Amino acid sequence: MRAHPVLDQLGPHAARLIHTPIAQVLAAEPERSTGFSLRAGPLYATFARQKYDCAALDALFAVAEQADLKQALQRLVDGEMVNVSERRPALHTALRSDLGQSATAQAAQRSANVQLTQMATLVHELEASAVTDIVNVGIGGSDLGPRLAVDALHAAGSGRFRVHFLANVDGHALDHLLRTLDPQRTAVLLVSKSFRTQETLLNGAVLRDWLGAQGLARLYAVSSRPDAAVAFGVPERQVLAMAETVGGRYSLWSTVGFAIALALGMDGFRALLAGAALMDAHVLGQPLRQNLAVWHALTAIWNRNALGYGSHAVLPYDERLGFLPDYLQQLVMESLGKSVRIDGSAVEHATGPVIWGGVGSSTQHSFFQSLHQGTDTVPADFIGVVRPAHALAAHHNALLANLLAQTQALASGEDNDDGHRRYPGDRPSTLFLLDQLNPESLGALLALYEHSTYLQSVVWGINAFDQWGVELGKRLADQLLPAVSDDAGTASDPVTRAALQEIHARR
Repeated sequence: MRAHPVLDQLGPHAARLIHTPIAQVLAAEPERSTGFSLRAGPLYATFARQKYDCAALDALFAVAEQADLKQALQRLVDGEMVNVSERRPALHTALRSDLGQSATAQAAQRSANVQLTQMATLVHELEASAVTDIVNVGIGGSDLGPRLAVDALHAAGSGRFRVHFLANVDGHALDHLLRTLDPQRTAVLLVSKSFRTQETLLNGAVLRDWLGAQGLARLYAVSSRPDAAVAFGVPERQVLAMAETVGGRYSLWSTVGFAIALALGMDGFRALLAGAALMDAHVLGQPLRQNLAVWHALTAIWNRNALGYGSHAVLPYDERLGFLPDYLQQLVMESLGKSVRIDGSAVEHATGPVIWGGVGSSTQHSFFQSLHQGTDTVPADFIGVVRPAHALAAHHNALLANLLAQTQALASGEDNDDGHRRYPGDRPSTLFLLDQLNPESLGALLALYEHSTYLQSVVWGINAFDQWGVELGKRLADQLLPAVSDDAGTASDPVTRAALQEIHARR
């Protein structure tokens, strides 16, 4: 196996700590309760209940130094060609920050400002119209980021619209939605970077026809191919451009955030950008040991490579963050689910874990049994909000008590002579606390996860910005569509062919 600094330097520490309970490490290093905590703007994090000690942490930061993570962050922000397989930069930070020093980054920043101004004009026009409902039609990054932000923040925004999201090609969702809307009071946003996305175009065609010829004045699009959107029937001035250099899962900061701006108002959307910019400045400006994204990335690498944990739970203790696990599934697994290095050679160590999770305290009554007493250890990120947006103090106190109790119980456990009632503990977690959930804090939190994901990819030598793995299934679906639509069609694969015969026989 090829030597790798992560495995080589962390292995001895992992061998030493794998059978050392977290509670024992905490007792030996009492200063870690504060020393393993950081704050960036509205976001506090503590890594004190992770299964490493100061010596292992020193080895992790040595890995960060060798990987030159600070310079890697600067290369990203400056618009260097970090997306090697597609031969382009990844300029999502230019949508919200002016930290890039290169001509490429500064040009992207100017373009983003122009697009933001155009979007603001369309938002203000819609706010002055009779429209009451917005339908955002998109999938993947064109859906998950805006959906999360709108669901988390709509109550705090000034927007007056009901915003609906339509992603899946399953016609049941579209059929149900159309029963609830008035075409005379609905605007439709078609969001597709390529404007070739099958799900978006199928749903969009039905909605375009449902609006009718007069309703095209309420049809909008976001795409890197504006001409294709115009050919589809979207009025040219209602097409918002997005850059090829922004990947879908990093795109909510762009014109893809049109639905967010309609739900929150432009001031709310700009505040979301400002929160992300705050985190950009933190990760670029802070040294490794005080850098929240570096700590988070190194912790993920430790859990994946040194301790061998294959999945990671995201557990927000705030109902408004219900879509956060789904959003992070795409961000992390599409970015880090790679088995090929940037140079084309095979990866010979574990990369991104399976990301999953749900909202506390509801999930305490479902899968937490497995987290506490299951045979697999699952590291977790717990996310709480200090100040709620309601006046039900008893409810929020109970929620925070449950949050703190679960992180403590998972790490410390509890002994019992009855094995059924024994809690082994030794389950690592990171605790995040947001001062409150508002556009700034959500922007900072999401940008933190973006930077952590990128830094993990740098250490592993993989490309966080392509997603070739999703293409094969799409191509096969295009090839099979005629066979599904017409029983005269066929398929070369015998299992698929048998399934097609069953489908046509049962129709």
